[in-house]
Amino acid sequence: MRTVRSIGWLGLFALCVVGWLSLVWSQERPRPGEKKARSQEAADLAAIRAASRQFVAAFNRGDAKALAALWTEDGELVEEGGSRLEGRKAIEAAYAGYFAQHPQGRMQVVIDSLRLLSDSAAIEDGRAIVEPPPAGAPGIGKYTAVHVKRDGQWLMSTVRESRLETPSSYRHVADWEWLIGTWTAEEHGVKTESVCRWVANKSFIERTYRATHPDGTATSGVQIIGLEPGSGRVQSWNFSSDGGYATGVWMPRAGGWAGRIRGFTGDGIPTSAVNLLTRIDDDAYTWQSVERTVGGEPVPDTDEVVLKRSGK
Repeated sequence: MRTVRSIGWLGLFALCVVGWLSLVWSQERPRPGEKKARSQEAADLAAIRAASRQFVAAFNRGDAKALAALWTEDGELVEEGGSRLEGRKAIEAAYAGYFAQHPQGRMQVVIDSLRLLSDSAAIEDGRAIVEPPPAGAPGIGKYTAVHVKRDGQWLMSTVRESRLETPSSYRHVADWEWLIGTWTAEEHGVKTESVCRWVANKSFIERTYRATHPDGTATSGVQIIGLEPGSGRVQSWNFSSDGGYATGVWMPRAGGWAGRIRGFTGDGIPTSAVNLLTRIDDDAYTWQSVERTVGGEPVPDTDEVVLKRSGK
């Protein structure tokens, strides 16, 4: 009896297990229609991501027409300042104007979320990083894009841009923003090129420079300009190709800045000077070094050199 009963219970248990597995399998296995829907959803999301890559590629090659073609004919772009562009022609013209002013502009896009609202609409949230960074306080460029499917192609219908400011010492050096760019000068056969760019979230300006002399020799260096938090003053740190080093404290003056510089040559000889930077306009400024000493002995002032923005 015990054996018969055991077999009965075992059989009953086996039937329960089989029934449970059948229920699980029936729940896990998608119906044919569901499988097709999931496949189409994946294809749509992949197509939108591909369009995002096309957008970045077109931006990085400066192709305003290709960018505008990614919008619907009546598409809308709302810029972070609130200005509104309606239609492909207006959007293309805006991008063409941007590329004329920023021919070296480059973009990266990070998609934070992307989801379908229906079989013909989707919404995307993300961040856009542009180099060189736009003028003004640093921040993260954010966007929300609504995509629609027209004739089998996913296009942008509406894009809204916004900006979230990030912590920075930018406000202390904001008056130097006009200096960003490439500058050249030639004086007494000496050719000078200076390139200024923002670093560390626009808290500092990095200036790299190179001077080529008539005999073919060259000197170069790197200068960092920004707030020195301990003193609350704008300071510069300079490193030259001969191993020299100098620091400077900068104060505003009429039309520009004056920096009191102290340092050492690569041979350890102390130096000092007052460097004068005077802005002429957005595309030109003058530089001169006065009150100079080397090893404690005075040396003549330099001539005033005019540097002009390259590419203008």
